[in-house]
Amino acid sequence: MKQMQYIKTKVEDRIATVTLDNPPVNLLTSQVIKELDETFTALEQDPLVKVIIFTTAGTQAFIAGADIKEIAGIRSKAQALELTEKGHAVLSKIETMKKISIAAIHGICVGGGNELIMAFHLRVASERAKFGQPEILLGIIPGFGGTQRLVRLAGLAKARELILTGDMITAQEALRIGLVNRVVPDGELIKQTLGLAKKIASKSQIAVEFAEQAMRAAVEDSSKEGFAKERNCFAQLAESEDMREGVQAFLEKRQPKFQDK
Repeated sequence: MKQMQYIKTKVEDRIATVTLDNPPVNLLTSQVIKELDETFTALEQDPLVKVIIFTTAGTQAFIAGADIKEIAGIRSKAQALELTEKGHAVLSKIETMKKISIAAIHGICVGGGNELIMAFHLRVASERAKFGQPEILLGIIPGFGGTQRLVRLAGLAKARELILTGDMITAQEALRIGLVNRVVPDGELIKQTLGLAKKIASKSQIAVEFAEQAMRAAVEDSSKEGFAKERNCFAQLAESEDMREGVQAFLEKRQPKFQDK
């Protein structure tokens, strides 16, 4: 993978760890968004990667949002659309990837940062993390999909409260409303996220991909289409080598050895 200015990637045991390092508060500048796009495009195509962990460097903030100086430079609807379309494209790419992605969140995660983590399949937060969509305080609204994903994750009532007030919430409240999957002690964030990633990486890659497809249909399609998607995914897996290995391993009371085929 080519060298990036703000993003570092390492792959070990089929798990990629992507770290954004844009001190002091890891702003989502246009360059960072471009590097995120290139990084996740490459990882999607990398046969050695099964699961992706995303985190950030530093202790001052996880991601303090978009670059307000760039937003201040917007003078037309066309410029605004260009910015949001780039953000939407990258986040949609992450959200619809076949490979499972996990955000490991520490510190302040607001604005575009909160929008970004909602695009990941799973979210693990340290106990001191805080979340919010404060765009309303600037006279704007979330522009990278926040009004849509927050409603899906937390429900319309809670999303309205957070977006219309700009208030921040704790990691514990984020867990309660479904914004994050787990809250862990500060010193164990990466360790526990890695443990979750390893658990998923040990499964059949094709089964994971089909499970994700079926679950996404529950959100994006009608009930009838969603059930049809599940049946089709199940039927396709029935012809896979991994299904035969998984069933045989169960009958023989041993751990399966999946080949992702």
